[in-house]
Amino acid sequence: MTSSPTRTEQSHVELLHRIGVALSAERDRERLFELILVEAMTLCGADAGTLYLRTDDDHMQFVIMRTNSLNIALGGTTGRAIELPPIPLHDPLTGLPNRKNVVTRATLLKRSVHVPDAYNDSTFDFSGTREFDRRNNYRSTSLFTVPMINTEDRIIGVLQLLNACDSVTGDVVPFSAENRAIVEALASQAAVTLDNQMLLQAQRDLLESFIRMLASAIDAKSPYTGAHCERVPVLVQMLSQEVCDTRDGPMAEFSLDDERWYELKIAAWLHDCGKVVTPTHVMDKATKLETICDRIDLVRARIEIIKRDAEIAWLRDAVACTDDASLSRAPLETVLADLDAEVAFLERVNIGAECLRDDDLAHIRQLGERRFLMAGEWCPLLTEDEVQNLSISRGTLTDEERLVINGHMVETIRMLEVLPFPRHLRNVAEYACGHHEKMDGTGYPRGIYAGDMSVPARIMAIADVFEALTAQDRPYKPGKTLSQAMRIMGFMKRDNHLDPDLFDIFVRSGVYRRYGERYLPAGQIDEVDEAWLLAIEPKPFDLPPESARMARLTSLLPQFRSVPRQTSPAIRRSGGSGGSGGSGD
Repeated sequence: MTSSPTRTEQSHVELLHRIGVALSAERDRERLFELILVEAMTLCGADAGTLYLRTDDDHMQFVIMRTNSLNIALGGTTGRAIELPPIPLHDPLTGLPNRKNVVTRATLLKRSVHVPDAYNDSTFDFSGTREFDRRNNYRSTSLFTVPMINTEDRIIGVLQLLNACDSVTGDVVPFSAENRAIVEALASQAAVTLDNQMLLQAQRDLLESFIRMLASAIDAKSPYTGAHCERVPVLVQMLSQEVCDTRDGPMAEFSLDDERWYELKIAAWLHDCGKVVTPTHVMDKATKLETICDRIDLVRARIEIIKRDAEIAWLRDAVACTDDASLSRAPLETVLADLDAEVAFLERVNIGAECLRDDDLAHIRQLGERRFLMAGEWCPLLTEDEVQNLSISRGTLTDEERLVINGHMVETIRMLEVLPFPRHLRNVAEYACGHHEKMDGTGYPRGIYAGDMSVPARIMAIADVFEALTAQDRPYKPGKTLSQAMRIMGFMKRDNHLDPDLFDIFVRSGVYRRYGERYLPAGQIDEVDEAWLLAIEPKPFDLPPESARMARLTSLLPQFRSVPRQTSPAIRRSGGSGGSGGSGD
């Protein structure tokens, strides 16, 4: 007949159950370490304890140290570092197992070690313990060292308790068999919980590293995007913190918990992931005629052929001339000078730094009609495509190329919405894919309206615009000063392109200036008229019916529906449960 459990056994089971629930609920790694150690000390009335973790190079690293009677608390959430070196599991010189240390012996043998009195024990080297006692006027007597073994039968850490105290007299006593059993049970529970935490953290670290690698690859893909994917997350974090700290106005209730902060960070790093498929020759197009190379060199070569033919014709006339007087070279020099002027004109309009005048456009079309002889065939000085590109009124991109550039947002949506994000990252796609949308619905690629976008998505838009305006590595423009960038953004506030409440926080908090002082050269940092920016009133606009607005959340604007899908078929087949989301950054 099985005997009924004693009251002490019942209380231990209840305590273990309570601790197990607490361990399962704890998400913070440092607090979990402390919970394991403190609860183990409480279970058997230990005065002191230490938690060690096994490192990848087979050392036992001090993580948490507590000594109640000396009021010592190191590691964990205390913010006070443990300045003790890790203990090697093997002798660094001989490579032999280190069995003289009680912690390493418990690890190597995978079993608990109980020492009733450290000062009367010759099995282990307690010289370090005795030195601690001497410095602190302490006496380390009973020790109980328990390995923490995960489900793969690997030691992940060690729990060491010191100086069990009698519950009645308070005297230091050896650890009882009952207490040792209960601590071993706790260590087993803690090992599983801690192992799960470590695996989750490893997966999280891997995910973050992969995302950062992708962002770095996109930045490295083009010398003209620089560190855009790296700097936008910095701005997003800075502005988000200010919005969370706001205590009045429309954003007073906005806040982010730890999961939402992490979600926003991931979204910020992924906000331009679609650029990985944007053709480099379009992304890097620094001049109007640039493709893989700048075709202005081909145009120069054609004009050189025309100049050569003109000179050959003059030389032939000179040879055929029977007149005593030499044939005048002046007409030839005029032709050559005119051709040089045409080269200078084409070089100027190729840059795209200024708006073309009507007479410039007419001159380009005129040059496109000019022909020259090459290999026995009459060829155009400018091809139809070159005329089209040189006729770009502003910048260097044709409408088709601009659609390709802006289409990176379509690919970002496609890539992120098929990823099977876990529940705590379900908003990543929405946060990342809305930074080119505008408050009045004139943004892209979905044309979403202000109130239909989340606050983080609107924060992302401000960060993206400011970084793009101030960046110093764009081929088509120099980085703007703070006052120039903020003035442009002020007009964007007026025209309902940026969220006015968030922009005002961006201004009042000085985020733009703190960012500038950290990332921009001194020449770009100047005075900003904050009062003028804050006084700007957005233009009124009418919202369409809710049904029309909601339809935009799940569809693309017509011009973006034809953007070719370039995501890998294998990714598309995998499906996913990501959220839905949403000038070329």
